[in-house]
Amino acid sequence: MFETLILMLDATVRTAPPLILAAMAGMFCERSGVVNIALEGKLLAAAFASGAAAAVSGSAWVGLGAGVGVSILFALLHGFATITHRGDQVVSGMAINILAAGLTVTLGRYWFDQGGQTPALSGAARFAPIDLPYARELHDVPVIGQLYSELLSGHSLLEYAAFAVVPLAWWVLFRTRFGLRLRAVGEAPAAVDTAGISVVRMRYTALIIGGLLAGIGGTYLAVAQTAQFIPNMSAGKGFMALAALVFGKWRPWSAMAACLLFGFLDAVAIRLQGVSIGDFPIPVQAIEALPYVLTVFLLAGFIGKAVAPKALGTPYVKERE
Repeated sequence: MFETLILMLDATVRTAPPLILAAMAGMFCERSGVVNIALEGKLLAAAFASGAAAAVSGSAWVGLGAGVGVSILFALLHGFATITHRGDQVVSGMAINILAAGLTVTLGRYWFDQGGQTPALSGAARFAPIDLPYARELHDVPVIGQLYSELLSGHSLLEYAAFAVVPLAWWVLFRTRFGLRLRAVGEAPAAVDTAGISVVRMRYTALIIGGLLAGIGGTYLAVAQTAQFIPNMSAGKGFMALAALVFGKWRPWSAMAACLLFGFLDAVAIRLQGVSIGDFPIPVQAIEALPYVLTVFLLAGFIGKAVAPKALGTPYVKERE
């Protein structure tokens, strides 16, 4: 029983990183007042760019650079439409999602002729699991050995980075001058502008940070977890990250807890495949839908009142002097 629990928690840790990174990306953007529904498209675009670049170059680090670069490019496109031209933020985000979904499959078929997939990655072309010191020696030690060797050890660099981002994001948002200004832009942009701080610059900076984090999340999907790009492999994780962000009331630790909950449900869904209730087998589709059903419940408001930043979704128009 304990071993099964450890394996499920291990699967949770492996599933949660793209959700955590996307949630942190959305948090920076939405704390600045910009709705970031484009997280799904950024994850997908970064996954394709990183998978393609890693396959061609044979280097996981080149793949990471390509994934982050493409994600930031999409973030700047979103900013150009919504900040510079004050377009509708939801419409712009959905347009980016549609663009990423179509463009990745089209380019994948044209470049690699594998039905939209990129070639499988191996060796230096992917981020391999890292064994912590003495993980193998301690494997047979009851409880502590399994926790250390199975749960803490054996993960890729990007997985450890995803969990390290959470305390870093908390520190930046709540313990630095930049974080104070960013939160102020999302609450009262006119007052921030009056104080001589550029609202446009702060929002663009938040989008770039979000693009960076989403790019790492997309790279994890293709270059670490799956070792190749598969069409639509983000599978709604961007929207689930937004749900986790709302669940966590736009705070890093609470959002991470929600992401871990989604990851645990995903692990449960994989574990329960083939299970029957009496003589009636549970449909695989019903089990796989568990994380998405929870997402709908959270977005429907079953988590209590979540107060968003006051200026969220509102384009800033500078008053004329």
